[in-house]
Amino acid sequence: MSSLAMTFFWLLLFIGGAFFLAYRRIDLRTSTIATGAAALAYTVMNGWSWGLPFVWAAFGLMIVPNIITFRREKLTKPLLDIYRTMLPSMSDTEREALEAGNVWWDGELFSGMPNWDRLMSYPAPTLSDEEQAFLDGPCEELCGMLDEWEIGHTLVDLPKPVWDFIIKHRFFAMIIPKQYGGLEFSAYANAVIIQKLASVSATASSTVGVPNSLGPAELLLHYGTEEQKNHYLPRLADGSEIPCFALTSPQAGSDAASLIDNGIVCKGKWEGKTIVGIRLNWDKRYITLAPVATVLGLAFKLYDPDHLIGDKDEYGITAALIPTDMDGVTVGRRHYPLTIAFQNGPTSGKDVFVPLDFIIGGQKMAGKGWKMLVELLSVGRAITLPSSACGGGQAASYATGAYARIRKQFNTSIANFEGVGEALTRIAGYTYTMNAAVSVTAGAIDQGEKPSVPSAILKYHCTEFGRAVSADAMDVHGGKGIMMGPKNYLARGYMAAPIAITVEGANILTRSLIIFGQGAIRCHPFVLRELQAAADEDRDRGLAEFDDALFGHIGYGISNAARSLFLALTHAKFSRVPLNTPTRRYYQNINRYSAAFALASDFAMLTLGGELKKRELLSARLGDVLSSIYLASCVLKHFENQGRRATDLPLVEWSVRTLMYRAQESLHAFLRNLPNRWAAAFLRIFIFPRGRTYSSPSDELGGKIVELMSTPGEARERLSQYAYKTLKPGNPLGLLQEALELTGKNEPLERRLRQAYKDGTIKAEYVGLQIDEGLRAKIIDSAEAASLREYHDKVAALLAVDDFAPEELAREMPESVKNETVKNKPAKKKTAKKKTARKKSSGKKNS
Repeated sequence: MSSLAMTFFWLLLFIGGAFFLAYRRIDLRTSTIATGAAALAYTVMNGWSWGLPFVWAAFGLMIVPNIITFRREKLTKPLLDIYRTMLPSMSDTEREALEAGNVWWDGELFSGMPNWDRLMSYPAPTLSDEEQAFLDGPCEELCGMLDEWEIGHTLVDLPKPVWDFIIKHRFFAMIIPKQYGGLEFSAYANAVIIQKLASVSATASSTVGVPNSLGPAELLLHYGTEEQKNHYLPRLADGSEIPCFALTSPQAGSDAASLIDNGIVCKGKWEGKTIVGIRLNWDKRYITLAPVATVLGLAFKLYDPDHLIGDKDEYGITAALIPTDMDGVTVGRRHYPLTIAFQNGPTSGKDVFVPLDFIIGGQKMAGKGWKMLVELLSVGRAITLPSSACGGGQAASYATGAYARIRKQFNTSIANFEGVGEALTRIAGYTYTMNAAVSVTAGAIDQGEKPSVPSAILKYHCTEFGRAVSADAMDVHGGKGIMMGPKNYLARGYMAAPIAITVEGANILTRSLIIFGQGAIRCHPFVLRELQAAADEDRDRGLAEFDDALFGHIGYGISNAARSLFLALTHAKFSRVPLNTPTRRYYQNINRYSAAFALASDFAMLTLGGELKKRELLSARLGDVLSSIYLASCVLKHFENQGRRATDLPLVEWSVRTLMYRAQESLHAFLRNLPNRWAAAFLRIFIFPRGRTYSSPSDELGGKIVELMSTPGEARERLSQYAYKTLKPGNPLGLLQEALELTGKNEPLERRLRQAYKDGTIKAEYVGLQIDEGLRAKIIDSAEAASLREYHDKVAALLAVDDFAPEELAREMPESVKNETVKNKPAKKKTAKKKTARKKSSGKKNS
């Protein structure tokens, strides 16, 4: 071999070796030893050559960072000084939000090298016998009691028997331990019960969901004193106390730091004695259950101007429990959120004096209210709203699949139209994704995780998927969906969708500030350590910790660049995955985009620093990438949890393909808008060296999903597993399923009649008359004719819409308004005469 060829061979060997070390994330010391061994081998085998100095120079450069003392003083210390000038300002509320919960699978995805064994080792979530009995018993019975038209139009509230049933069976006590009289259900049971209720009534699911999410019971369980727990929890469990929690005020919505609701520590009278307590003033709105609540969880800012409890003037956000029957407390008035009838309204308090032990957790928890709230949101936000959206999606999928099959246009089911099929595919795909996300994340919570970033991902994406599903379902149903009345089973869910978008962190804020903003610091393997080290008042300790984090971060960045490039060039076909199944390639695609996301995140933080906090759209797009790969991971895990059913593969493929395509396009949009164009160009080489190669799901795949959701079968049932589907009068899902099953039996008979019509054997165009003619012509027999009539009667009843006399739609008016209306109304007789005169005049003119 010539000298030039040998040199070229060794050059490739060195580059390949370096690439391998970076790809496998080999530590600095081991990589230095490997480089030294390669340099020695090169020297022994080749002697002196022009490349030898470069080889040993590279080895020498790698030795320097291994000399810890020199590295810290000469390299890390100057970089730490620069880093401190780049740090963004951070409020106490932001810091406490970042520290809430823990890091779970989101941290693996942020690493760029996810360890799939960690996710796959979690057991599939299941219901205990007691939880299953509750779902099949009281929950099923409650669903049968719910009439959305009566709730939303007639009563604008749940009927009293429903309220009594909810309290009797302790629906408000699902998270309360049995020692206090609660049900002590798992997070997964909580989620599926909410799903079932949401498939029938948004009002019922909201009413039950809120007390089992962020509310007084949850706060007491985690932070309450024993005296508070023993007093309140049994009363909350048996329904003698109805809870609500009041955070939002007119001046401060998502910005809790701007609360003006306040409590002043002062002396006052309590039960005839002068004590040190708190004088509270507040004005809150949008508070679920406030109009009927007997105990109010209140968030306010606590001040101590006279230093009666300590040396501080201001303690910050504090949470307390306030009985609503106290003097100065106002509750009872209601908001009317998009005609959805759950109890929601304002509450206010004027100079309400309470003892210090009304603070949840007692005086020691003064000023720790925001930390308490964000800790609990890290769990609660992953359950109630995502489960409500999931239940609505299951109902919409089950109903719309059947409706599209039984609804005929141009002598064929509308499910056969590709445009309708596209909407049906989205409905099923988004519902499957929601099912997976809620199930897998609730299962992780039951294993002890407190996934703060995934909870934000679920809150945003499940409610957005729910909104998209409801819109598509309305489009498929057409006029049936928009005509209000007892026969309309879609409209209330459609109107409820935007409500979930706005609460527990408005979705725009959640996407643009929370998912990546919190995840970049909380989930990144090194950023939080660097921040904490830079803020450490012990300079020597801070330098040592920053040095370890910094060089770990540098190695992490180099590794992600190598991994991103290699996985993109090879379409990730050689990356390790936990299973050799038909879903193998999807795991590999997630590996690829995990590395690309980690690399892009580092460059965003490096080039923008604290400015990234203000670049909301860049943050949102990176959040979209993280969300997409997290949700795709949940889809794959859910598929395994359900036994790897082959009939579900079209749903799995559509869901993952849709999510990964979104991840690709979000990265592309991020690179297009990154201000540092040199960095963007560099990143594009490593992320998209072959261009954007990932495609969205095919039309053929969509066709398979349409068939799956519009045909009776196990995949259709699994997709809507927890929807209320019992066949009984008044339950549209059960009746639609019945009609769908009859369709398979009667469609061959309809085809026989249509052929007879084409042949001229029968003359009638309308199917009802065709049945009679076909019977006379012996095209069908009497049993078949009876079957067709029964089928068409059931379908006609399901396709029917409501109409009303004008007075049925009128609301009862106050007397003053009624009298004013009558006074201003034109006299009927005179108007009638004028109309008659005009008709006569018109008649003469025409003659």
